[in-house]
Amino acid sequence: MNPLLDFSGLPRFDTITPEHVAPAIHQLLEENSALVTRLIAPGTPATWDDFVQPMLDAGERLSRAWGVVGHLHSVNDIPPWREAYNALLPEVSSFYADLGQNLVLYSKYKALAESAAFSSLTAARKKIIDNELRDFRLSGAELPEDKKPRFKAIQEELSALAAKFSENVLDATNAHAEWIADAADLAGLPDDAIAAARAAAEKEGKPGWKFTLHAPSYMPVMQYADNRDLRARMYRASATRAAEFGPTQWDNGPLIDQILALRSEEAKLLGYANFAEVSLATKMAENPAQVIAFLRDLAHKARPFAENDLAELRAFAQAECGLATLESWDMAWVSEKLRQSRYSFSDDEVKQYFPEHKVLAGLFRVVESLYNVQLLPDTAPVWHPTVHFFRIERAGQLIGQFYVDLYARETKRGGAWMDEVITRRRLMVNAANATSANFSSADATEIQTPVAYLNCNFPAPLGEGEQQRPATFTHDDVITLFHECGHGLHHLLTQVDELPISGIRGVEWDAVELPSQFMENFCWEWDVLSGMTTHVDTGAKLPRALYDKMLAAKNFQSGMQMLRQIELSLFDFQLHDNYQPGSTQTVRQLLDDVRREVAVIVPPEWNRFPNSFSHIFGGGYAAGYYSYKWAEVLSADAYSAFEEACQKTGSTLDAETGERFWREILAVGGSRPALESFTAFRGRAPQPDALLRHNGMTMAS
Repeated sequence: MNPLLDFSGLPRFDTITPEHVAPAIHQLLEENSALVTRLIAPGTPATWDDFVQPMLDAGERLSRAWGVVGHLHSVNDIPPWREAYNALLPEVSSFYADLGQNLVLYSKYKALAESAAFSSLTAARKKIIDNELRDFRLSGAELPEDKKPRFKAIQEELSALAAKFSENVLDATNAHAEWIADAADLAGLPDDAIAAARAAAEKEGKPGWKFTLHAPSYMPVMQYADNRDLRARMYRASATRAAEFGPTQWDNGPLIDQILALRSEEAKLLGYANFAEVSLATKMAENPAQVIAFLRDLAHKARPFAENDLAELRAFAQAECGLATLESWDMAWVSEKLRQSRYSFSDDEVKQYFPEHKVLAGLFRVVESLYNVQLLPDTAPVWHPTVHFFRIERAGQLIGQFYVDLYARETKRGGAWMDEVITRRRLMVNAANATSANFSSADATEIQTPVAYLNCNFPAPLGEGEQQRPATFTHDDVITLFHECGHGLHHLLTQVDELPISGIRGVEWDAVELPSQFMENFCWEWDVLSGMTTHVDTGAKLPRALYDKMLAAKNFQSGMQMLRQIELSLFDFQLHDNYQPGSTQTVRQLLDDVRREVAVIVPPEWNRFPNSFSHIFGGGYAAGYYSYKWAEVLSADAYSAFEEACQKTGSTLDAETGERFWREILAVGGSRPALESFTAFRGRAPQPDALLRHNGMTMAS
């Protein structure tokens, strides 16, 4: 059997090869197409059992198989996998575009929604039907027939352009290396960063040290290297990735213009003024004006703090570092010097207390304490030997499993992300024959347990065998891991049995970051950190005095950091709101306008950050990057409930509050509006006070 067509359990990563992709996906596309033909026939009743359930079952097989292909393209982007993915991407995109425009399918969903049987459906199934009707409209089902081919072509082009955008960023990242021959040029760098650079050079059989643009190599250079020329070269290489300064085939500039033009055309075909309105159709925010007002209000509150942050940094750079002018490649280095001067510790010092095994154990303790579950090692085929696999149990019963891929690799896309492998649903005994006329939801007998991927790009262990030194993570890395785990828990701890609204599915995009950002807060609690730290060399626990310094520095430069996020959010939103592709204003000019409005730091003219802004051009955050700040209001306010419980119990790891958070937020998935879920948990509407307090901005005007 083609392993991509085996849906009996976990993906068979030990046997799946690029050669399996085309036969498997072609077969599934044919099966789905045949099913659609049967379902749109007049003889098929527009009922849940006869119409909706077969669609869901067949659709899951395709999405699971294609999800594995997409995952391997992201974590093992070698030429055969890239070719296999890109060869089938147009066909898969075309199938989904046709599906979304199928007027007969749409009419059957409408008939079900208008039937007497609709009132007897559960609230979850009613929500699914409502979502389907909305998505059909957004997919062009109501377009005139002569407009549908163009709309379909736009969907296919956008899918291909997004994939190419991400590939260009990865290729441009891999193409640059800084080779250091003189040890004097390594001054200031931590020992483990130097050792990793030496190992990278040895791997290629060369002397000296090799530094790359991948985060585990790049960030220590920018933060610690005393060699200003090295920092400047690395910064410029990173800031100009996938731009006109490098190979033409990797230049994302033309792709950005094409993507924006196609999104604008798509919006107008659907009857919207712009793509921002299309984006908000599936989000909590009601209209573009509300989003822009939200961002500008936050910017107003953060700006005094950001201006003070920058003034302090410039004064320190001049007085203590001898820098009359503070350049972009100096920012992280001077900031680290100022942090060490003010708080008497460095990120690298803290990093030595976070070896991988203790971090994972500490993360698992938080999850187990909050939700009365057990996280245990498990076994499964994996795509790389360093990938871990775990299971989640409650009262001895399996409720979910997840893969953890922690380390950066040249064949793995950057950043950190969570994705679905398998989604919870009520399983049918004869699911393999779900297209048969005798299929009925009455055959349901058991729950399909969910499975997730958690992916990061952290530095790998150094050395081999007994000489291997465990991977150690910065505190920011730890926060990132907790963040992705929050997404994973949203997917894994759902109690919804209907596939389209189970876990993160069906959750408004600007609320989906709530559980992830919520988890970050525990990384600042002493009763959490004290149990998840051991010095990698001495075995000593994190000293309370060092923790106190970390806590004192928690909001170090928080004003500048918040304005940076607002800058990106406002840039993204205005690109899709009032920017006109092909007009006299360029993308860079729009970014300059946004920076003049909200930023306190302006990078060099040659900085091409948009060319590697994969969130909005290669991912799903177009006109949605603001979601991080929007959801941060929700997450900070939600966490304040645990802070209130701490005043009574002495710990934020409060099981009673955790149970309520699970029941009202994580368990319900997309079965109801996110605002209702938040209000059910908190007992009121969200308030921004906690966010401002957590960022040290309670005195903002």
